[in-house]
Amino acid sequence: MQNTLTKKVDSKHFGRNIERNTGDLILLKHVEKRLRCIFEEELRSKNSILIKVSDSAIKKLALFLTGEISRACAIGIAGETASGKSTITYDIIDTIDAFAKEYCIDNAIVRINTDDYYYDRSDMVRAAGSFAEFAKHYDLDIPEALELELMKKHIQKLQNNEVVFLPQYDMSGTAIRHDNVTRALPSKVIISEGLFTLTEKVVDAFDFKIYVNVSEKAQRERFYRRAAERNLGSSGDEVYKNAREKAKVYIHPTAKYADIILSGEADRSAYKKFIARILTLVKELHYSNILLYS
Repeated sequence: MQNTLTKKVDSKHFGRNIERNTGDLILLKHVEKRLRCIFEEELRSKNSILIKVSDSAIKKLALFLTGEISRACAIGIAGETASGKSTITYDIIDTIDAFAKEYCIDNAIVRINTDDYYYDRSDMVRAAGSFAEFAKHYDLDIPEALELELMKKHIQKLQNNEVVFLPQYDMSGTAIRHDNVTRALPSKVIISEGLFTLTEKVVDAFDFKIYVNVSEKAQRERFYRRAAERNLGSSGDEVYKNAREKAKVYIHPTAKYADIILSGEADRSAYKKFIARILTLVKELHYSNILLYS
């Protein structure tokens, strides 16, 4: 249920000089103020999940929450390998899904995994004899290893309220990509994470661009734990070295596009707590008839 003061505006009008009534403007300013307090309090907190947030991101979030922008909101999360971006994404999804279930909201959030857009290279793995040997000669740590144009097209179709069928990449060591596997329904939030989510071929598909920062120590520990799970064997050192070097070229520069920079080392409960605070504001906007302005 939408608050009586909220006026939904079709997304095609975003950016135009739209005449708003006094109630709309009061509501928008109120939501901006509340959001700014939430973000600033988190920035000041000990072991904050936030490193940086832009004022434009807060303003745009207010537009989405009040319904001034009524289309699906697309969030892109990027960072180095083992930075924590996937874990953060799942925590966001879990928190929003729980909220949606409580308030009977259909199609609240849909995930698009950037890694699923790696090109199928199963023939090369078979020719090499193993994924470990394949990984020594094929660079998975460059944007050209993924079909990011297809990913962007899928995001745009979801934003246009179209159903899409997503690919699925086998991360167990076969390098097989199965196309048209997962049926994705148009949802209120589209979220995607990956190494190259904020690179040039796809970055402008996202309304909110998030970069996850991590220390080299934490990253290394996570990487080698994952390498053991994926049976990288003796190629692990070379893969890690290559990932670090390529990150300097292809991933670090994408941080400049980020509206929000997150710490990849904060406690997982802190991410969920922060999202819950945003959702409390959503609840007030869309499930209460009275807002207290302060």
